[in-house]
Amino acid sequence: MPKLTDKTNFNMSLTNTINRSAITLLLLFLSLFVSLPSNGQDKPAAGAAGADPEKVAEGAKLFEANCKVCHAIDKVVVGPALRDVEKRKPIGWIVNFVHNSSKVIASGDPYAVELFNKFGKAEMKSFPELSDDQIKNIVEYIKSAPKVEDVKIPTGKDGEQTEAQSDEGGYSGIILILIIIVLVLVLVMLVVFLSVLKRYLKDKEEKLAEADQEIVNQKFDVLKVIKSKGFLSIVGIIFVALALRACWNNMLYVGVDQGYAPIQPIPFSHKLHAGQYKIDCNYCHTGVTKGKQANIPSLNICMNCHTHIKSGPRFGQDGIAKVVDAYNSNKPVKWVRVHNLPDLAYFNHAQHVQVGGIECKTCHGQIDTMEVVRQHSPLTMGWCINCHRETAVNGKDNAYYDKLLELHSKKGPLKVAENGGLECSKCHY
Repeated sequence: MPKLTDKTNFNMSLTNTINRSAITLLLLFLSLFVSLPSNGQDKPAAGAAGADPEKVAEGAKLFEANCKVCHAIDKVVVGPALRDVEKRKPIGWIVNFVHNSSKVIASGDPYAVELFNKFGKAEMKSFPELSDDQIKNIVEYIKSAPKVEDVKIPTGKDGEQTEAQSDEGGYSGIILILIIIVLVLVLVMLVVFLSVLKRYLKDKEEKLAEADQEIVNQKFDVLKVIKSKGFLSIVGIIFVALALRACWNNMLYVGVDQGYAPIQPIPFSHKLHAGQYKIDCNYCHTGVTKGKQANIPSLNICMNCHTHIKSGPRFGQDGIAKVVDAYNSNKPVKWVRVHNLPDLAYFNHAQHVQVGGIECKTCHGQIDTMEVVRQHSPLTMGWCINCHRETAVNGKDNAYYDKLLELHSKKGPLKVAENGGLECSKCHY
């Protein structure tokens, strides 16, 4: 009987190699599958035909900052719905009422008095700081705004609004799925190749030595593979690497309060105020566009609404009663600070919000969905630096950057990092 021992040993060595490769690919496939992450910008509403887009855009900003607290366009909130307000009264009357509603009501104007009585004799806050053109732009925005039923909002469980999937998250998911598909195909090919190789050797079994026949007929023993030194070594290396990575990540987050959500002395729901009632952040946090601090709103701002609203849907009368008592006794509420940078770091809200055009949710997350406010971002130096590397300088309507942006236009968008955003003295001095 001819011996093919050398060839057979080579083939079985190849077979064992393929077996080990298949196991390694399977482990890699499972790890990728487990680590696959689960995956929005609001699109501006289209203006009405003939409307000046710039006026509508300015009107939208003014409406968000000044009107949205008490008014909606298609439904009654604290005040009346504003749809077709320009058809109910002439623009001159609207301008006068916004500038000084008390004066118009005191004059005995029938429509103003009717509104005053209909809405609990609550006078609308006057806005003498708004110019006639600004008020007209707000009216233009109201005319251009789509009706609520025309806007389709994706919903999730219990009808809650869901955030649209970002392009970046979508691309990452697609790449991971493609990698998994490739790994599965490679694994299938290895299994098929191994099956064909074993079948070939099986057909030559009669010509093989007895020792070689035993190798060909041996069955795959999972327990033996698990107990093998090679497998135990790989598992040990992976375990040590994961343990070191976990220790390193935890050390990096020492002193990081991401997720911190303290209990406040008076329960306050941002989900209700900013989410359901759409109160603009700037209405309460008045310093966010003017100075370093966004500032905690004073009780005067709370009482603008709670002079008339004495009971809430979340906490009944108790929570609002505490606000009223603190206001009447002239004692500030001792709110617990959530976001707190170390003293060695300088940060200016106005620079980021007013000049940079950064939205609040970029750093603070979806505040309008939080019952209890928590720290959304890590607020670490690395996180800030990465943002400066990725964010382009906002030069819109800002002549200060015109020349610099023009010189840099051929190289692409000017990032904050390229404009001194990585200099130590910008934040530490």
